[in-house]
Amino acid sequence: MKNYAPAPPAGMNIVGGPVPGMDRILTPAALEFVTTLQRSFNGRRKELLKRRLLIQAAIMEGKTPDFLAETAAIRSGDWRVAEVPGDLQDRRVEITGPVSRKMMINALNSGANTFMADFEDANSPTWFNSIDGQINCMDSVRGTIEYDNSDGRKYRLNDEVSTLLVRPRGWHLEERNVTVDGEFVSGSLWDFGLYFFHNASTLLARGSGPYFYLPKLESHLEARLWNDVFVKAQELLGIPNGTIKATVLIETILAAFEMDEILYELKDHSAGLNAGRWDYIFSAIKKFRTKAGVFPDRDQVTMSVPFMSAYTDLLVKTCHRRNAHAMGGMAAFIPSRRDEEVNRFAFEKVKADKIRESSQGFDGTWIAHPDLSGLVSSVFGGVLAGRPNQRDVKRDDVSVAASDLLNFHIEGGEVTREGLRKNISIGLLYLESWLSGTGAAALYNLMEDLATAEISRSQVWQWVHHPRAKLNDGSPITEALVKELIDEEMKRIPDLIGEERFAAGRFELARELFETLVLGVTFHDFIPDIAYKHILDNKI
Repeated sequence: MKNYAPAPPAGMNIVGGPVPGMDRILTPAALEFVTTLQRSFNGRRKELLKRRLLIQAAIMEGKTPDFLAETAAIRSGDWRVAEVPGDLQDRRVEITGPVSRKMMINALNSGANTFMADFEDANSPTWFNSIDGQINCMDSVRGTIEYDNSDGRKYRLNDEVSTLLVRPRGWHLEERNVTVDGEFVSGSLWDFGLYFFHNASTLLARGSGPYFYLPKLESHLEARLWNDVFVKAQELLGIPNGTIKATVLIETILAAFEMDEILYELKDHSAGLNAGRWDYIFSAIKKFRTKAGVFPDRDQVTMSVPFMSAYTDLLVKTCHRRNAHAMGGMAAFIPSRRDEEVNRFAFEKVKADKIRESSQGFDGTWIAHPDLSGLVSSVFGGVLAGRPNQRDVKRDDVSVAASDLLNFHIEGGEVTREGLRKNISIGLLYLESWLSGTGAAALYNLMEDLATAEISRSQVWQWVHHPRAKLNDGSPITEALVKELIDEEMKRIPDLIGEERFAAGRFELARELFETLVLGVTFHDFIPDIAYKHILDNKI
């Protein structure tokens, strides 16, 4: 197969096609750096993924997750994480988004304190996006990123911009356009390695540093692997140990039992924990499937239900005890340009959600749209009262048992026909968007990414397969009903997006994959498990 890299190291093969500017990213030295990381850590990565499967099998056999007996001394010990640099002290508003050029400029100019550029859930992992995203990050770090829109508008950076953080892909994902010694390169090591190699020294020279978000961790052992990667990467570039700072998303239910341990493993490199609410709901469904109760409509799984409030309270307490930042979850609302009543109602909900988070003790929170920045900043500003964070709020009132983290009962929760229909609609529309190269899609005034699509499809799968699942009118949730609603939603899509867009899209493939995900006996751990090959086949 043709190798498209200018001068790859021995053993590396790159089959992704040409992308404009890729010669800036795929330099011989950068590829050698990534190859070293891959050879040093990919074996451990694969062993940890096997461990995930063993734990999943144990849960299916009835084993209940619990806090680890072997790490009790860490949980009871008196230790702190290292202090973070000045530009990570105040994180009251963090905006997130994909690594596309215009969206990065808008996010950096949004007025948010920090911006998380996302190679993971908000990014469709096309080869173009993988390379172009690195180019856009490189230009953002240097302050040179620009974009000229087709309508004549020009996008440039303001004098003051948000502090940049980058989220690489999770340990379970691979970059299948690249192999080293015949094995696919870890998506985590590829995304992290290229960004760190090209930008760490420049960031330090500009008074910032290489800051990251780490997704989908399921144990402290996976955090330990990241820490070892950081130590090695800093050593290879001659950068002092502890320069890298990383915030871990607690977005899997198993990680909630190991928050102390995760912070401990990343002590020198920790920038705190984040309550990744959408993936956390998905993880709860995925891990227990039909072994727990039936989850109600997605809109009813709020932050005030028992298992969500327990995990967020515990997160704040754990972080502040260790002098680490506790970051709140996503406000995914996208303001309407036409309906002010929709905006008024949504802004009230966002404000209430952020009042709840700030009163819990969170130091900051996530938004998906720049128009929310001022509102959220004012909410947290009222609580912070001049402080950069509220790590002094120790939450000694919180006591969370394993049973609290696993209390999935939702008073009054029900599955409605409209909730089922909405999950189907979001699943179809988002899957098609992802297959077409767009990983963050505005649907029904919400920014949907892979995490929210995972909730939608996992709920439908559970409702079809759970023996106690019924609609609130008593009707069974059958394969025939789901197919009927899929038919209806497919017929509605041209009216939503236009006939021309529908005809040019990949909706039949999206339907095929969605039916596999929700009707098959097998529960697929992640959508890319079955969908990524179609991106590779499409050569985008």
